[in-house]
Amino acid sequence: MPEPAPLPDPCVRNAHWRTIQFLLQNVFSFWLRYRARGLDHLPPHGGALFVINHQSFLDPLLVGLPLRRPVSYLAREDLFRVPVIGWILRNTYVMPINRDAASTSSLREAIRRLQHGFYVGIFPEGTRTETGQISPLKPGFLLLLRRTEVPIIPVGIAGAFQAYPKGRWLPWPGTVRVVFGEPLSRDDLQKFSRDQEAELLAYVRRRMLDCQAAAERWRTER
Repeated sequence: MPEPAPLPDPCVRNAHWRTIQFLLQNVFSFWLRYRARGLDHLPPHGGALFVINHQSFLDPLLVGLPLRRPVSYLAREDLFRVPVIGWILRNTYVMPINRDAASTSSLREAIRRLQHGFYVGIFPEGTRTETGQISPLKPGFLLLLRRTEVPIIPVGIAGAFQAYPKGRWLPWPGTVRVVFGEPLSRDDLQKFSRDQEAELLAYVRRRMLDCQAAAERWRTER
């Protein structure tokens, strides 16, 4: 097996990331009245794993937009073959994953990036919501929770589903809020044995629901 390529500095955004971030900060602030809070919960150095609810195709952009460090995401392998989109993914730290197979190599790469100091973002529902609510979580990501000691940050997005649900070609104007929650307690996580997978998934989902509810209250407040 060939050695993996050396990783870049996890605290430095490359030119592609900075350009996309600059353009979208202006567009989303106007079109989606975008705001984020809870950034004080993120470590300034070292890795962190973001567990994010999945409302729309915009979600990776919405989470990365306010950060001064890049986020490395997992994305469907077939997206890398799409013109333009594939080029963007390859140049913005995204890792391919085959959702139809046990992609242990992708999870190993995610662990490597976390240990190297990257922020890594995952969507444990596995696909975008069709109702706006957080669906039951898939268990594949639990390996990342158990194999790394980085902070686990729940992230809640509200308003992206209303602006850009499945089946819509372009996002409508709206109000989008993102809330970064407090890290999951390592003591709480260690209480769950390997036989308590369902209970651990429910615990992580509750923390994600708390963040989404906070984002929704913020989005609708007058």
